[in-house]
Amino acid sequence: MSAPQRLVIATRASRLALWQAEHVRDRLLGLYPDCTVELLTLTTRGDQILDRTLSKVGGKGLFVKELETALLDGRADLAVHSLKDVPVDLQIPFELCTVLDRADPRDALVSNDYASLGDLPAGAVVGTSSLRRESQLRERYPSLQVKPLRGNLDTRLGKLDRGEYAAIILAAAGLERLGLGARIRGLLEPADSLPAAGQGALGIEIRNDRDDLRTWLSPLACPVTTACVLAERAVSRTLGGSCQVPLAAYAVAEGESLTLRALVAAPDGKRVFRVQHTGPVTQAEQIGEAAAQELLSLGAATILSELQDPPTS
Repeated sequence: MSAPQRLVIATRASRLALWQAEHVRDRLLGLYPDCTVELLTLTTRGDQILDRTLSKVGGKGLFVKELETALLDGRADLAVHSLKDVPVDLQIPFELCTVLDRADPRDALVSNDYASLGDLPAGAVVGTSSLRRESQLRERYPSLQVKPLRGNLDTRLGKLDRGEYAAIILAAAGLERLGLGARIRGLLEPADSLPAAGQGALGIEIRNDRDDLRTWLSPLACPVTTACVLAERAVSRTLGGSCQVPLAAYAVAEGESLTLRALVAAPDGKRVFRVQHTGPVTQAEQIGEAAAQELLSLGAATILSELQDPPTS
């Protein structure tokens, strides 16, 4: 197959999303130096709604819909996403065709006054946009106040710097990618804050009838990260995971073996179910599905039903 002549990448307009799209553009130009690679910058509903948490306004799909529309109508060939923002149940005619190598998957503590979560005094306000992070924070540090934090990375850091929060929790990868690693006071190990499925990885979405793109993009794929992400996303998919569910899944591959840790928690952190599964890296999705089934049997099913069908008063 001949090399591509022109490719258009759909991306959100935030600084981090643009960095991600430019990173993929540069990787593509390294492969196909004679190709013209352009960015189509779009504002999504998720970028516009900043006064409510994601779990209350429709979840992760808010960050991809406008990009998918551009793929459908031919304005763009591919869309670049932070993988943890991509719904696990992508609908036909879309597919997640390429997963790039992963940056640091951990959560990061950002604070101007405190070096660790343990240093925060009782009642201190910690900001996060994620029910996953919130539930784990509440479990380990019940004396802290956890409050919602929306907006792009610069907006969130601005709220911290204005004193609205004593600390905030962000994805380490986003800070590092934008040259803001110096803002990180501490990295939260997976044992303390298990990452979201796909955290730290970039994914490329295309229409499923674009065999040409699938071939052109294949050199960008990282097989190890792909296997880990397949396992993580299988947990979320099996559990019907959404932003309404405090759900974490993180896999590590070593040689031919893959180890997956996953959890489901109540938002208040008072009930947390954890599992760990290990198996052949070639069976990544089956490992994720088995982990999800064990979580359900341990009691996660009760939490899921409470969150998806809240009691009416």
